[in-house]
Amino acid sequence: MTITITTPYRIFDVSLARREILSPNMARLTFAGPQVRHMATLAPDQRIKIFFPKQDGLPPAIPHRPDWYELYKLQPPGERVPMRTYTIRYLRADAGEVDIDFVLHGDNGPASRWAANADLGDPVQISAPNRDHLAGNQGYEWKPPAGVRNVLLIADLTAVPAAIGILEELSMLSDPPKTQAFFEVPDAGDRLPLPQWPGLDVHWMVQSEVAAELARYGALMIDAAAKARLPQGAIASIAVPELAEIDVDKDSLWERADTRDGSFYGWVAGEADAVRIIRNLLIKDRGVDRSLVNLMGYWRHGRIRD
Repeated sequence: MTITITTPYRIFDVSLARREILSPNMARLTFAGPQVRHMATLAPDQRIKIFFPKQDGLPPAIPHRPDWYELYKLQPPGERVPMRTYTIRYLRADAGEVDIDFVLHGDNGPASRWAANADLGDPVQISAPNRDHLAGNQGYEWKPPAGVRNVLLIADLTAVPAAIGILEELSMLSDPPKTQAFFEVPDAGDRLPLPQWPGLDVHWMVQSEVAAELARYGALMIDAAAKARLPQGAIASIAVPELAEIDVDKDSLWERADTRDGSFYGWVAGEADAVRIIRNLLIKDRGVDRSLVNLMGYWRHGRIRD
């Protein structure tokens, strides 16, 4: 049956086609299905939602209708299929395939558990941009100004897939910007292949190789924010006004940059409390112009977030 959907995002029925282990803590899962031909991705940090089976193995059955999310939220939390946010790594729409990189953290969550144990052919559902009815800039924050001259990326393992996608996009420019990239990962084996250009300076920060006080979640990201070289164009021309505090246990930390100034552009993503500290460090302590940095709490240690 042909399903015609006229909303910017839609539900896609897919099944697991391939699994590739990229590192000790990262796997790439390829999902396939004829509906993927109607999927789109608009940026290297394109966010999507994946719906996983319940603990009893019952596969997700999100309806193909515009109000699917309202119907999902009406269900008691204990009756909903698990939903988690991921990044499209590669989309081959014409082939009906999409690659998504998963952090593997054992059997302590529905997504990691499924990624490690699912059989080829097992179904999930994805909410992603609808290639047939695109509208607006939805589900991504990487929107650098044309001709940006300096880029700063800070990410933990959950944000590394998006960050590497950003580096791949920058590497294809005729004159890539000077770029500092700081990636916090659990193990040395989590260093993944990257594009190269003369102005790229990459720092893999390995938790297992540092003292205990720097091995906690986000500590190396924070240290990177304190040490990163900041061009003069990154510094606010006027005093930074009072920066509102954010309680990351209650509120989402998700702040977007302005794309009008090409002198500097920052993209910071990872554990929410680490991003909160980096926000204060860059803007309050180091004087970075608030409008030049994306700050995104992808997850919160010890808490479940869709």
